Amino acid sequence: MKIETMEAKTELSEMNPSKIVSKAEWLVARKDLLTREKELTRLRDELSRHRRELPWVKIDKEYVFDGPDGRETLADLFDGHSQLMVYHFMLGPGWEEGCKSCSYLADHFDGANWHLPHRDVTFVVVSRAPLSEIEPFKKRMGWRFKWVSSHRSDFNFDYRVSFTKDEEANGKVNYNYETTKFRDDEMPGLSVFYKNEDGDIFHTYSTYARGLENLVGTYSFLDLVPKGRDENSDSTMDWVRRHDDYHV
Repeated sequence: MKIETMEAKTELSEMNPSKIVSKAEWLVARKDLLTREKELTRLRDELSRHRRELPWVKIDKEYVFDGPDGRETLADLFDGHSQLMVYHFMLGPGWEEGCKSCSYLADHFDGANWHLPHRDVTFVVVSRAPLSEIEPFKKRMGWRFKWVSSHRSDFNFDYRVSFTKDEEANGKVNYNYETTKFRDDEMPGLSVFYKNEDGDIFHTYSTYARGLENLVGTYSFLDLVPKGRDENSDSTMDWVRRHDDYHV
């Protein structure tokens, strides 16, 4: 029995270099961490306030999307609410399936979407693939959220999540507010819009890359356990699969 206990402690020590302590010592360390957690909470609240205070840009361009109920404008997508969140899902024309990392994020959307309309928010997913290619993949994954196609518009290009052949040839694109190396003709992002009582639409916010982690509830769970995200620092989502591709 003593040997098994020692082996267990060795395994724990290899996983976590923190020393094994008494409950009283653990409580001291935990309270110190709680102070840091509260500081982070206050900083996050302050950052959210600054985000809400960003200036807005009026949208004068007409965007039309193909949806399950026919063609819809950007104004139509608000669906009676004043705030619209658009997730730019990586699914380009001719792709056999959607991006696995976007699919990982999308697994979290339906749960939030029960609640968002009650805070005057409509949530929509947009991809550049035609609707005929979007709907089979959506059905395969079992998602309920609204998903429309921007195939006939410049929407994805204007919000810097789709890139032209010229940009690909040049090897450089403007993504996440900087010039960076071309990686794919489609990239992920989130854009937020506001519509006032006169029907004017404004772009209030967009975020890309790790700015999208706020949408990933699974990461919040993993950050609480001893191994954390347990990811490869060079390729943080290399473990992620579309949920029907995991082999248990």
